[in-house]
Amino acid sequence: MLAGPTASGKSAAALRLAERFGLDIVSADSMQVYVGMDVGTAKPSAEERARVHHHLVDVVTPAEPFSVADYVRAAEAAIGSVLAEGRSALVTGGTGFYLRALRFGLPTVPPADPEAQAPLWRLVEAGRLEDLIEELAAAAPQDAARAERNPRRVVRSLEVLRATGKPPSAYPHLPPRYEYDMAVLDPPAEPLAERIEDRARRMFTAGLMSEVRALLARYPQQPTALQGIGYKEVAAHLRGEITEAEALEAVVVASRQYAKRQRTWFRREPDARTLHGFGDSLGEVLEVWARAVLAR
Repeated sequence: MLAGPTASGKSAAALRLAERFGLDIVSADSMQVYVGMDVGTAKPSAEERARVHHHLVDVVTPAEPFSVADYVRAAEAAIGSVLAEGRSALVTGGTGFYLRALRFGLPTVPPADPEAQAPLWRLVEAGRLEDLIEELAAAAPQDAARAERNPRRVVRSLEVLRATGKPPSAYPHLPPRYEYDMAVLDPPAEPLAERIEDRARRMFTAGLMSEVRALLARYPQQPTALQGIGYKEVAAHLRGEITEAEALEAVVVASRQYAKRQRTWFRREPDARTLHGFGDSLGEVLEVWARAVLAR
């Protein structure tokens, strides 16, 4: 596994490692699973996917639900198929909840109930996500921290809490199917913030506005997908609520806040090797790590 905050260079580093060692890449990004959400998720290009086989990219439409349980089942199936063909897989991404569920197994929580979630989603759409986060934090601080302000995780956690009186963290975990060695990129904060702003500007130049406009037209009911960073802010601009410049600034601020939460999460990841730097400056170090893991 290769993890790290947004804009830390993990995707490019993973691509280099995959080409160097003949690996498949299994994405661990909660937004890259959605078809049509390309620019705002920094999804690997068609050329990159032609060079290296990527799994768990373009799995569902933005109108379809996709839970962490769905992710684990799909990721383990992909890893199993890669291993059966005599190759190895490199799981790469920044969605800590996905990565931890793969490493330590899924909690045995009750299945999702769309009817129970519906009033919670109405509150999210009404701009009351903060109220829901406060409710979750008051009853289950660990679950609130793990949700990382992600609306889908907040809603799911509250659904379980309200229905059973127990948060998801109170449920035991199923055993994971595979064991993983994990490396985490931990670059310095100020250069990372600069990279995040540069990436946001490039996304706007690359057509993020057009992408969101097309998604709104095709999938008018997509509460989960539209809460993604970049999509929520641009959608607000397209509704006339904020200017384009304000949308860009909001994306930069939200991305920096998300990166801060990711760094905190990954620094607490058990038994992970921390690499201080960006993926593009740690080529030799990453190769040594990958070679040692593959030799076991």
